[in-house]
Amino acid sequence: MPGNVTRASAVLLALGALAYTAWVLEVPLRTGLDPVRTYVSELAASDQPFGTFFRATDLVSGVLVLAGAVLGWAGTRRPEARRPGHAGTPETGRTPRIRDPWALVGWGALALFGAATVADSRLPLSCAATADSECAARETAGLVPATHTAHAFSSGLAMTGALVALVALTVAARRYGRRRPLARTGPVVVALELAATVWTLAAVAAFEAGTGTWALGAGQRLQVLLVAVWLAVLAYSLATSRPTAKEER
Repeated sequence: MPGNVTRASAVLLALGALAYTAWVLEVPLRTGLDPVRTYVSELAASDQPFGTFFRATDLVSGVLVLAGAVLGWAGTRRPEARRPGHAGTPETGRTPRIRDPWALVGWGALALFGAATVADSRLPLSCAATADSECAARETAGLVPATHTAHAFSSGLAMTGALVALVALTVAARRYGRRRPLARTGPVVVALELAATVWTLAAVAAFEAGTGTWALGAGQRLQVLLVAVWLAVLAYSLATSRPTAKEER
């Protein structure tokens, strides 16, 4: 990947990670929602006082990550294994380079995460069901706008894309020896992210079953925070790593 493309991808992903943590401003803004029990996306609900702001930061984050992922995908290469007696192409004498399948899957999943996050911002909830019993009752009765169902789908798609990207790009970093900071730190972040996802899914199931929230908000906030941390590590890796001698051959 040419240096300027690498730097551009790193900058976009770093800014996207920063925008994706805008929810921490709920503390000084005093949104009135309990961060231990409410969904992060409820901050951006149509009836919330700072909903417009949080929808805007979601939109910006999604666009930045999507753009960074596209640049990352465009530059994904790894050296083809040199076969005995293979002297490279007649024109250059160098072994041709091929696409790295792990990185391709990872960048594609990251692009999906960015696109789905953009969709999230355009499909806001109308109210906060975990904090408003009337909203919860309307949601149970199917009396809320269709955006609630659409938002649940796009949110699920975004987190699926994020999880696949975390795993695939971390595997690529370790397998091919590139982006060393990600190769070292990625496995820990992935393990923590999977644990936070299990917590969040269990809490969602408990809330929908009417048995409490199981600190749903805390689990989901940890989940999205770890995605932002991983994005920051990926951006740092892109900005600081250099190809190994093996990769340059």
